[in-house]
Amino acid sequence: MAKIDVLMTVYNCSKYISETLKSIQNQTIEDIRIIIVDDGSTDGTSEIIQKFSDDDSRIIVMRQENMGIIDALKAGMKEVTADFIARHDGDDISYPERFEKQLNFLLDNPSFAAVSSRACQIDEAGCPIGKITTMKKIDESDPYSLPSKEPYLLQPMLMIRSSSFFSIGGYRNLSVSEDVDLCWRLRDEGNLHTIPEILGNYRVHPASISSQSIVNGRKLAIWAQLAAISEQRRMSKKEDIDFSKKLQNEINASSTLQEAHDILSEILLRDEAIWFASAVSAKLLEFCYYRPYEPDFSDIYFIKKSIRNDTDIKNRPCYSDFQEALISASIRLTVEGKFKEAFTLCAPHKWPLLVARVVFRIAVPETLKSMMKRKRRIS
Repeated sequence: MAKIDVLMTVYNCSKYISETLKSIQNQTIEDIRIIIVDDGSTDGTSEIIQKFSDDDSRIIVMRQENMGIIDALKAGMKEVTADFIARHDGDDISYPERFEKQLNFLLDNPSFAAVSSRACQIDEAGCPIGKITTMKKIDESDPYSLPSKEPYLLQPMLMIRSSSFFSIGGYRNLSVSEDVDLCWRLRDEGNLHTIPEILGNYRVHPASISSQSIVNGRKLAIWAQLAAISEQRRMSKKEDIDFSKKLQNEINASSTLQEAHDILSEILLRDEAIWFASAVSAKLLEFCYYRPYEPDFSDIYFIKKSIRNDTDIKNRPCYSDFQEALISASIRLTVEGKFKEAFTLCAPHKWPLLVARVVFRIAVPETLKSMMKRKRRIS
């Protein structure tokens, strides 16, 4: 039996899969199996992985119709027999010592259920874009903050104890943020850790679901905060959410935050639904800060309504961050010429602040901005 089962799902990644598989084959630990679930690829990926499998007996190929990453992961889970699982995507790269260093960490630290690492972000062509993945402070995780502070481990670099993985039931039916949900539940099995070393390359490209549109931003926000409510329920010993296929399909069919909230109001307690609306609003604004989309009027009306309905919002953890996210989004909308959206999102008593910060952004030279920011940090 292999020490490590590498669990991969692939879909139309023919441009990258050869380089990815070579990076796994070249690991300093050779006692591995590579379980690849081809989720209905149509671009030649199937033929490439089959050739690799013909030449390397460690590679097991499974194929299914295109059903999405969760169904593919669940199919691959059934083939796992090793004591450790290494997750891998079909377009990322693992450095040669990744598996060895992560395995040694878990062997030396039996109280830890999973470990990940940092990664260098690369573009479609494989060129570094000058960014390194951030490290979440797992000990500061809080499912009640605005939005929830997640105990996140970078999934493309993740290694998990199989016993812990199967004890919590593996991945559940979340269309996105399934990795966040996994990390919340893994905490029940042991500690989580990110090795500060860069052990691979994480590919960022336009096909990424998180980069495509505000619609995907809403889905990410919805599923991430629903995973947090699931954690809230487990912490308070309440019955957990049933992440059924029916619920998954209903949320996927919704197009606005309000539609999704109406669906979830049928299964959430009143206090949960109020927190969820505020947290989803905060999470969407967080995504908008570093992704190429902004809230539209449907999002803005939902956000404003959520703030009005949440009588405890000022007492919630990270409320001040939420307020800053509101003004920041309003500034960006104003700069883009979307004045009605900006002044609707921003509370009237903060309009003078909005105007002042827009003027600051447009009129003040970057060198002076940097100097003022440095001085403010020092003081």
